Amino acid sequence: MGTRNRNALTFLSLLIPYAAGIIFFYKDQLILSSTVLISLNLSLLLVLLVINSCYQEFKADHFKTFTGFIFQLLLFFFGGLSCISHRQPLRPDYFTKIPSGYLKLRINDEPQYKAGLLRFKASVLLAYQVREAANLQGAYLLSTPVSGSLMVAIKMPPVAALKLGYGDELIIPSRFSEIRPPDQPSEFDFKSWLATQNIYQQTFLKAHQYLKTKGNTGNPVLGFALALRKEQVKRYASLINNKEAISLACTLILGDRADLSKETLDIYSKTGTIHALSVSGMHVGLIYMVLNALLAFLNRFKKRELLKLIFILPALWFYALLTGLSPSVLRSVLMLSVFLVAKSSSRTANSYNIIAFSAFFILVYHPFLLWDVGFQLSFLAVTGLIYLQPKIQHCWYIKNKWLHKLWGLMAMSLAAQLFTFPASVYYFHQFPLYFLLSNLFIMVPMALLMYLGILLLVPGFGFLAPLVEWLISFTNLGLQWIANLPFSSLSGIWISKMELIWLCSALIFLIIAWVHLQKSALLAGMASLLILQSCLSYDQLRAYHQRKIIRFRIPKQKATAYLFSNHATVCTTLKQGDKAFVYFIQPALDQHQIKFVKLIPP
Repeated sequence: MGTRNRNALTFLSLLIPYAAGIIFFYKDQLILSSTVLISLNLSLLLVLLVINSCYQEFKADHFKTFTGFIFQLLLFFFGGLSCISHRQPLRPDYFTKIPSGYLKLRINDEPQYKAGLLRFKASVLLAYQVREAANLQGAYLLSTPVSGSLMVAIKMPPVAALKLGYGDELIIPSRFSEIRPPDQPSEFDFKSWLATQNIYQQTFLKAHQYLKTKGNTGNPVLGFALALRKEQVKRYASLINNKEAISLACTLILGDRADLSKETLDIYSKTGTIHALSVSGMHVGLIYMVLNALLAFLNRFKKRELLKLIFILPALWFYALLTGLSPSVLRSVLMLSVFLVAKSSSRTANSYNIIAFSAFFILVYHPFLLWDVGFQLSFLAVTGLIYLQPKIQHCWYIKNKWLHKLWGLMAMSLAAQLFTFPASVYYFHQFPLYFLLSNLFIMVPMALLMYLGILLLVPGFGFLAPLVEWLISFTNLGLQWIANLPFSSLSGIWISKMELIWLCSALIFLIIAWVHLQKSALLAGMASLLILQSCLSYDQLRAYHQRKIIRFRIPKQKATAYLFSNHATVCTTLKQGDKAFVYFIQPALDQHQIKFVKLIPP
C-alpha cells in the first residue's frame, strides 16, 4: 500500500489497536487497575517521545518503524484503559459498595410500559442511610454520592405510568439483586446484554414504593429530543386509525418500536428486511437524497457544496432529534456529516477513513458499544456497500437505464447481506433466502413512507394519513406473502464462536480471491470452509450421541425435555405454536439439533 493510501486510512490505523484493547480487557479476569494502565500509557508515551527525538537527530528508518509499533501499543493500552474506566462496578463509590436504606435515581431513557410493568434504566445518584439522632428523639437520612446504573421495573396501572419520564428523579428502597444469567445457553442472555450498557443490578417495585422528587433533570438536549418524538407519536396516533399501522409508522420514521407486535417483527426478520425497522443509514440516506435534489438550484454557484452544507447539516441533525437521538441515527448522521464537510472543503474523502473516524470517536465516548449488535451490523453493512457494491455492479453491464438501476439496487442488497451474513447467522440463528426479492419489493414503498410520514408531521398535511396507512398495509401484505413462500428462510442455525471465526475467515478470503483473482486467497478460503465443515460435522456427531434432560424455567409453567439423539420428548402443557414454547423451549431444541419433537402432558 502506497504512502498516499496509508495517510488516507489514518483513523483505521487508530481504530484497530484501540478496539483490540477494548476486546482484550473486557473480560473480568483480565482487569488491571486504572493506575497500572495509566502508568503503562505514560511510560510508552515517554518512550515514544525519546524515540521520536532520536529519529529527528539520526534520521534512522528503524527508529521510525519502532515508533509506529510503540504508538500502536499505546493505543492498545488506551483502549484497555477506556474499557476499565467505563466499567462502573470497579469504582469505589459504586452503589452496591455503600450501605444504604434508600436510593435516589434518575431515569436515563424513555420508560417502556408493557404487560402492567413500567421498565426503565436509571442512574443511581445518592445512597441514603437512616441514622438515629444523638438525643434519641427521631432519625435523619445521611446521603452519600454514589455511581452506577440500575434496571428498574415498577408494577403500576397505565395511567400512573404516564406520569414518569426521562430525567425524573425518584427515591426507592435499597432492595436490588444481581441480574441472573440465562438458565439455558439458547436463551437470550439478558445479563450480558445489560452488562454492555453498564447495568448489573435490577429491582422490582410496586406502585407505592417510589417517591418522585424532581422532574426533567436529565440532559436537556436528549430530553427535548424524546419529548419531541413523543409529540410526533401522538400526532400519528390521532391521524392513523389502524393500531399496527401507527406502530409501524412510529418505527419507520421515528425509531419508536415500543408497540410493534412480535408477528410483524417475525415477518420482517424472515424476509431479511428487519433493517428497515431500525431507523439508520438507509433512512438518513433517503432524507439526504431528497434534500440534495431540492437544493439542485444551488449547483450554478461556485460554492455550491458549502451552500448545500449550510442547509443539509441542520436538517439531518434535526431528524436525529426527531428520532430521540437514536444511536443508529447518530452513527449515520455523524458519518454523513464528516463526508459532507470533507466534500465541501474540497478534500478527498476516503470512505473507509470516515467509517473508522466515526467508529473510533463513538468507542472513545462509549467503549462497550463495540458489543452492541446494531453497532456491529451497521458498520459491517456500510463497509460492504462501499467495498463490494461497485464490484458486484460492474460484473454485469446493462444498457437499459431502468434495468441498470434495478441491478444497482440488487448489488447493494447483496453486498450488505454478504458482509453481515456471519454476524446475522450467529446472533439471530436464521438466514432469509429471498432477501433480494423482499429488499427490492420494499425499496419504493419504504422511500414513499419515509417522505409521506415526515410530511404527515407537518401541520396541514393530515390528508395524507389514509395513503400512509394503505402503503403500510400493502407493504406488510407483500412481505407476509414472501415470508410464507416455501423455504423462505433457513432457521434454527446455531454456530459457536469458533465456527463464526472460520465462517468469517472463509468469506473474507473468498471475497479477496474473487476481487483480486488471488489463487492463495482462494485456497485459504477453501481451507477455512473445510475446517468449518469439520466443526459442523463434529457438532452433528455429538448431537447424534446426546442423552440429556433439560428443565425449563418458564413463568407460570413447567416444562422438561428428554433428549435422545435427534429426538425430544417434551413434558409440558404448552403447544408448539405457543409464544412461551417458541421463546423458551424451541431455541434449546434447535441448538441441540432436534428434528423430531413429541409433546406429552405432565
